[in-house]
This record gives sequence, structure tokens and C-alpha cells, in this order.
Amino acid sequence: MPAPTSDAVVVTPGSFLTLHYRLSGPAGDVINTFNDKPATLSLGNGELSPAVEQRLLGLAEGAHATFELPAGEAFGERNPEMQQWVARSLLAKMGDPDEQYAVGDVVQFPTPDGQGSYAGAVIELNDTAVRFDFNHPLAGQPVTFEVRLIGVL
Repeated sequence: MPAPTSDAVVVTPGSFLTLHYRLSGPAGDVINTFNDKPATLSLGNGELSPAVEQRLLGLAEGAHATFELPAGEAFGERNPEMQQWVARSLLAKMGDPDEQYAVGDVVQFPTPDGQGSYAGAVIELNDTAVRFDFNHPLAGQPVTFEVRLIGVL
């Protein structure tokens, strides 16, 4: 009977990962788990963009790598149709009627089926409505993706 090999486990589609990672653009970090608890995720479940997941495939457990993704590859191009005005009356019905909004605030919205949420950043406001940008903060930008794989199952 052959002895077991000591080859490192590598990331394949569907792998369950424990990792530290950092996503940053020209303005700095958007997500960085290196100074906190590591993240756990399952490849192929949409927790990371497909372009970012592609960079993980084939990496061995214990690997530490940094990838530079060109503008638009990681999170697509900015889509002007993803900037929408939302009436203050609707915002009041969906949440706290006394909520005050400021440019730069990030607001969570429930998905239509109520099973999840998505976020929009306030980019403009007036007396009757608030304009949100629902694009990913790194859409249309070059992205640096740094990862340290702690565990691969």
C-alpha cells in the first residue's frame, strides 16, 4: 500500500476556504481581514467576484499571494443606470422615518424577496429624495487582491 503523499491541498472549484484577504483600489482598502478574524467562504457561491475567485484556483493551502486586476475586471465597469433616486417617503417606510442621510453614507436595502440585502452609497440628496450609487465601490477601477490561504477543504 503506497504511503500518503504530503502534497499540499490546492483550491479547486467548490473549495471551502479559510483565508485572510484584502481588496483595494486606488483610494485604498475596501475590505481587509488581515487585522481581524479570517474569513470563511465557499468558492462558487458568489461571495467573491468570478475574476477574484479565478485567482484563487490552484493556490496551495498556506500560500500568500497578491494579484493586480486591471480596471473593470474584478467588479465590472461602472454602470450609470445603477445610480437611482429613492423617494424619502419610501425610505421612511422601509426604515427609520427620522433617518438623516449624508453623502458618503452606505445604506443596506432588502432584496425584493426579503432573503438578502444590497448596499447603496449616498451620492446626492434633496428635500424629497436621496440618490444612491448601487455600483460596487471598486467597479471600473484597478483592484489589488491579496490573499493568505489558511485552510482549504
